[in-house]
Amino acid sequence: MKKSLVALALTAAFGGAAAQSSVTIYGTIDAGIQRTTHTANDATQVTRRDNNKLGFRGVEDLGNGLKALFQLEIRYDPDTGALENNVRPLFQGQSRVGLQGAFGTVRIGRGLTAYQETSTQFEPWSGLPAVAGYQTDLHVAGYSSDPLSVVGNSINRFSNAVFYNTPVWAGFQVNVSVATKEANNGPAIIGKGTASAPQYAANSTASANPYSVSATYTNGPFAAMVGAERNAIETELWSVAASYKPIPDLKLMASYQRQDLGHTMWTNENISAWVVGANYTVGANKFLVGYGQKDPDGVIKTKQASVGYEYSLSPRTYLYLDLSVKKAPFTVAATNDDTRKHYALGVHHNF
Repeated sequence: MKKSLVALALTAAFGGAAAQSSVTIYGTIDAGIQRTTHTANDATQVTRRDNNKLGFRGVEDLGNGLKALFQLEIRYDPDTGALENNVRPLFQGQSRVGLQGAFGTVRIGRGLTAYQETSTQFEPWSGLPAVAGYQTDLHVAGYSSDPLSVVGNSINRFSNAVFYNTPVWAGFQVNVSVATKEANNGPAIIGKGTASAPQYAANSTASANPYSVSATYTNGPFAAMVGAERNAIETELWSVAASYKPIPDLKLMASYQRQDLGHTMWTNENISAWVVGANYTVGANKFLVGYGQKDPDGVIKTKQASVGYEYSLSPRTYLYLDLSVKKAPFTVAATNDDTRKHYALGVHHNF
């Protein structure tokens, strides 16, 4: 009822522009008490496990199986109420409009790349940016989808892009994202250049069109994915992943990914990584476990082990506990690995 009233108010405010559309207002608020040792601020903090968002999703039936759709998503920090990272756009999460029909779905704007969106199905924390999770580091072998964006912007999205998802045929689906070469106030990247003449100067355009592609197959309890991506500085990533449910309440998953930085590095240009994990649900209880390694050429390996627990208070609210140990060379000049321990306790609510 509250969502309908707000949607009606928005419709009136915009002069009936959305009168023939179905508009849904949705969001997430996640806050908890966390501590990660051996960091710049090694202290207990109030922070988040998931991205907090306020979104607007609309669909209009155009007839003959054709629909128009849009989605806008704002991100914010629950501990301060401020927008998430002041260098990020207002609609940081997503800003897309498109059409859907028998041909599939086509959208234009900003959003998760095809690979980044698909791969979350094969990660123990379901792609959450939690410190205990793997999506932002090992699950992508340390890769960034958007290196020429403003420093501090998210690293798993394309702006100025076209996104296409095919229909599902006998369990198969293909997803493609292609971005333009437009500049977005990015930093200088020295690469194979020098400090005075970097390979990519500040606010450079892409040297090639960024693209991302993934293909998935689902057959009963088994699912698999292959994916590949190239960003604006021609760093390449590819991955294979699979999951299996021996019983409905248990999901096993594994992935392997490899990053090639040969376009911007003379030596030690490859990084490989793998992650294995499981989710097990018993009534209101859900257990998460994962282990993975990242192996850059000529650099000490990163190793991470994590466990998590969620207790559902309702279909929309759960409590969580995360514990994680990560060994890695956390500084550029490190000759030995360091160990960071992470503890988190919080509450997650969807609306």
